[in-house]
Amino acid sequence: MTNNFILSLIEFIAALSFLLLIHELGHYFVGRLMGIQAEEFGFGYPPKLFKVFRWKETDFTINLIPFGAFVRFKGEEDPEVEGGLYAANKWKRLATLIAGPFMNIFAGILLFSLVVSQSGIPQLDKVEIAAIASNSPAEEAGFFEADTIQSINGIEITEIVMVSTIVQENLGEEITFTILRNDESVNLTVTPRKDPPEGEGAIGIIMQNPTEKVGLLRSFPIGGKIAVEQVRQLLSIPGMLIKGEVDPEETRMLSPKGIFDVYSQVREKERVYEENNLSLTIMNIAWFFGIISISLGFSNLLPIPALDGGRIIFIIPEIFLGKRVPAKYENIIHLIGYSSLLMLMGYVFYQDIINPIVIP
Repeated sequence: MTNNFILSLIEFIAALSFLLLIHELGHYFVGRLMGIQAEEFGFGYPPKLFKVFRWKETDFTINLIPFGAFVRFKGEEDPEVEGGLYAANKWKRLATLIAGPFMNIFAGILLFSLVVSQSGIPQLDKVEIAAIASNSPAEEAGFFEADTIQSINGIEITEIVMVSTIVQENLGEEITFTILRNDESVNLTVTPRKDPPEGEGAIGIIMQNPTEKVGLLRSFPIGGKIAVEQVRQLLSIPGMLIKGEVDPEETRMLSPKGIFDVYSQVREKERVYEENNLSLTIMNIAWFFGIISISLGFSNLLPIPALDGGRIIFIIPEIFLGKRVPAKYENIIHLIGYSSLLMLMGYVFYQDIINPIVIP
């Protein structure tokens, strides 16, 4: 195995374990706040290796499989156990169950916000020159990279498409750009080419929206919008499959092995551009696991037995009708759901082994 592969594996296990850990911490701390007793909080998955310490009637343990975490509440399936999860009232159980997915969604928003705060917010009403082609009209006219286009022939520029439109309307005719350079306005005249070289525009510039550096607090609403868009895309997948708008292979379920395959390929491609830039590396990792965190939070809220969403579904009749589904029926459904999920995950894991996902 190459050093890059090993590094990607370490990054992946550490980051995904952290997301699973904060999910369980959400359940644990809110459960304790609601007065529900927890018997064990485990780092990693059983079998148990040893107990690290005991705090407020909870054993904190280290387990053999070094991946993720779990919390075991008292009386999870028995309403007769005093101080247990099942015996708690509906609002306390609802808060405890929602807390895990909420922590993942919050973490995803925070990761997106971190990336936005570092990369900056695009200023969509400003147009900046990102690059200039050699021997182009723009180079000959004296344009520089990072110049901000304020107006063309006296027309104020507020979006990139305006520049392209005005230039195309004046091919072969001299036009005047007013650009902002070092806080000073400069007028430059240029004549757009009618037949530019292949791959170049009429005046030979590449444009972009400049970015404004912002703090984490200002970037948080943007991180929230990105998270909402991620959920919207997840919800649109079934409809897109039915309409044939996407290939089923592109939306296949992935096991942790499949997610790692995607991550390792993405990281391999990104390393070409990172060039030992630690900040860029961190931002790329944060963005990837922001997507994973939102997906974890969303999927756990789906009404699937054994998942948080499946357990929440059984609280809804209690909220609106004042009647609770008998414990024996709920436990049977969750057992069937859990067994089905294990079989499905085993199948998905097998598919990820025999047919590894490859990013084009």
